[in-house]
Amino acid sequence: MERRYSLGPYLAGAVAARAGDEMSGPALMLAGFAIAGSATEASSLLAGITAAAAVGGPVLGVLLDRAERPGRLLACALLLYAAGLGTILMGLGRLPIAVSVLIAVFTGLLGPALSGGWTAQLARVVPRAGLSRANALDAMTFSVASLTGPALAGGVAELLGAPVAVTVSVVLIGMAVPSAWTLPVHAGSARNGPATRRRGRPSSVIGSLVSGARVMVRRPYLARATLTSVICCVAEGMLTACLPLLGERVLGDAGRGALLLSCAAAASLGANAVLSRSRHSITPDTIIWIGALVQAAALAMAAIDQPAVLIVAMIVTGIGQGPQLTALFAVRHREAPESLRSQIFTTGASLKITGFALGVAAAGPIATWSLPAALAPAATLAALAAFPFRVIHRRT
Repeated sequence: MERRYSLGPYLAGAVAARAGDEMSGPALMLAGFAIAGSATEASSLLAGITAAAAVGGPVLGVLLDRAERPGRLLACALLLYAAGLGTILMGLGRLPIAVSVLIAVFTGLLGPALSGGWTAQLARVVPRAGLSRANALDAMTFSVASLTGPALAGGVAELLGAPVAVTVSVVLIGMAVPSAWTLPVHAGSARNGPATRRRGRPSSVIGSLVSGARVMVRRPYLARATLTSVICCVAEGMLTACLPLLGERVLGDAGRGALLLSCAAAASLGANAVLSRSRHSITPDTIIWIGALVQAAALAMAAIDQPAVLIVAMIVTGIGQGPQLTALFAVRHREAPESLRSQIFTTGASLKITGFALGVAAAGPIATWSLPAALAPAATLAALAAFPFRVIHRRT
C-alpha cells in the first residue's frame, strides 16, 4: 500500500518557510533603509532577491519532478536560501550595495522553493479526494505567513533593529527543513526510474522545460490565470516598495509600513475562510479576475494621504488577494499534468516573483519623488490584469 504522510507536518513546514520568506523581504528593505538611508537602495535589495526567480523556478521545478526524493532537494534549497539571506545581512554596511544586490540575485534563484516548490508536493501528501480541502489550507498558509511575517519584521525591527529581523527570518526558514526532508518519495520515479521518463516525459532537462512552457501557453485556462496573477504581482510589488515611505509619512514610522502588510494578510485569511465555508457557484477562473479589480480599487485608495483610508485600502487589498491565490492553486492543480506538476507550480511562482521584483524596482525611485505617482500606475496595472483574462476567455 502506498504510504501517505500526514498533512500536519506539511502545513507546519509551509507556514514556517513562508513566514520566514514573507518576513525576509520587509526586513531586508528596512535594514537597507536603516543602513543606507535610501528607499532606492532598500528596494534594490528586494528587487535583487526576487528578480532571479524567472530563471530558478523552472529549473528547480524540473529537478523536483525528476527527483526520487523531492523533499530532500527542497530541504537543500531552503538551507541555501537561508544562507544567502545571512550573507546579505553580514554584507550590509561592509560591502558595496552592488555586491549585496548581486548576492541577493543568486539567493533569489531558490525563491520559488518556498512557494511553488512546496505546493507542487501537495498531491503526493494527500489522497485525491482530499486535495480540494488541502489546497484551501495550503493557500491559507500564505495568508498566515503574510500576516505573521511582516508583523514580525516590523515589530522586531522597531524593538531590536532591522538586522535582527533578518536573522529571525533566517531561523524560520531553517525550521522548515525537517518537514521538507520527510516529504513523500516521488512514486513514479522510485518505481520505474528512466522508463517512466521515457514514456511520460522528455528525457532531457531542456526538453522538460520546453514541454512545461508549451503546457502553460497552450492551455488557455492555465495561461489566463497565470497572466492575470503575474500582472497583479507587479502592482503588489509597486505597493510594497512604497510601504516604508507610507509608514514614515502617513503613519509616523517606516517600520509601521511593514505592519500594513499584516492588515492585508488578516483580511486575506478572513476572506478565504468565508469563501471556503459558503456555498457558491463562482468558478476559480472568475474569482481570479474579480480579485484583480478589487486590488485595483484598493491601490487607488492607498494613494489618498490619510491613515484611516490607508488601513482600509490594505484590508481591501487582502480581500482581493486571498481568494485569488486559492483560485489560482485550484486552476494549476486542475490543469497541470502529473509529470510536469512541480515545474508548472515553480514556473508560475517564479513568474509572479519576477513580476513582483519588476514592480519593486520600478516604484522605488518614483516613490521617493511622489507616492501617488507610484501608486496610481499600480492601480492601473491591477485593473488591466483582468483584461487579458477576459480576452482569452472569449477566444476559448
